Amino acid sequence: MAVDTADGVEIRGALVRLRRATGLPVAFGGLVEPGRRQVRISELSGTATAALSALAVTSGNGLGGRAVALSRPCAVTDYSVSAQISHEYDRPVAAEGLRSVLAVPVVVRRRVRGVLYGALRTAQPLGDRTLGAAVAAARDVEQALVLRDETDELLAAARPGPGHDPADAAVLEQVREAHAALRALAPRIADPALREELLRACGLLAPGGGPGTVPRPAPREVDVLACVAAGATNVEAAERLGLGAETVKSYLRSAMRKLGARTRTEAVARARRTGWLP
Repeated sequence: MAVDTADGVEIRGALVRLRRATGLPVAFGGLVEPGRRQVRISELSGTATAALSALAVTSGNGLGGRAVALSRPCAVTDYSVSAQISHEYDRPVAAEGLRSVLAVPVVVRRRVRGVLYGALRTAQPLGDRTLGAAVAAARDVEQALVLRDETDELLAAARPGPGHDPADAAVLEQVREAHAALRALAPRIADPALREELLRACGLLAPGGGPGTVPRPAPREVDVLACVAAGATNVEAAERLGLGAETVKSYLRSAMRKLGARTRTEAVARARRTGWLP
């Protein structure tokens, strides 16, 4: 039962990477259900049956539930006879023929958001290299979820609350700060679809000027101007965007030339008038 949400896609990709890095024949995982203390297994990779599909694993129960409760990786050499875990899920695990199993929690801001499992069909110890690769796969998911959370928070911050005048200076400044932060965040996102979605959201905050007003800006020119508009120096803009300071200067000069501006301040003002910036 694959979940076609953005978070589900991250879990799915992590399982593929986990199997590739470790050679484990089976991997599966899922997310903590909102408002509940359980993980729903939604993603399967290398399984031979559907026994684990949609299985709800309660915090504290079984290997995955233990990993959730302790917020740390757990592993057993022979699942069905292990004294380290409870055995509520022995039947589906046995139906899939799994023996050695590891479970790694996905922890974001001190809260478990999901679990990744890897497994063998034979009873043998899972070494440090295997566990390390599983932890690395979980870290990838954690970073992706942090980026999504930050994006959601920035978009929420940019959305004026009820009763606010859209022309209110404080609200407009909040939108501008969110726009700059979103532009700086976009290059850090590896998922092309999510990156494009984020840039479309930036476009809603700064919808652009009329046709033929000024030459079309390069995306990085807008990124640099957004940082400058937020008060960043060239060095600070370079740090935010992951660029060199000279590269930032080059983009800024190009943007100023397109806008017909002689100073940074004038460039920001003209960028706002033309719709490059909110």
